[in-house]
Amino acid sequence: MTLDKDKMLQYCNDFSKNTLMQTLNIEFIDAGEGFLVAKMPVNPSVHQPAGLLHGGASIALAESVGSAASYFYINGEEQEVRGIEISANHLKSIREGIVYGTARIIHKGRTLHLWEIKVTDEAGSLISLCKLTNMVLDKKK
Repeated sequence: MTLDKDKMLQYCNDFSKNTLMQTLNIEFIDAGEGFLVAKMPVNPSVHQPAGLLHGGASIALAESVGSAASYFYINGEEQEVRGIEISANHLKSIREGIVYGTARIIHKGRTLHLWEIKVTDEAGSLISLCKLTNMVLDKKK
């Protein structure tokens, strides 16, 4: 895969408009061979009632970055991506700041992509460890 980092990030941020990614203020910030990174602010809009980052918000970040990353391994004119399974282990809590989701490819098959997504805080501490399986489908004509 040959990629232009700036174009890739612009594409990801553009397709996030008017979606859950925009609602959660997810921004794609780095990309490279086999990885994509996005960030999300932690504030009351993504808290659970105890004032901590909601696990569902962490998973939304993970699925957003892992699914977006798969698009750079397909022919977007003829194919599309669907997340079919995600699992997460929440290892640490956070009340405020920024979390980063870094998706790294584990398996890139013709019809399945497997991603590991680490959600970390600003100090690099692991908040959640996620695994996402995406299916590559032919677009319906």
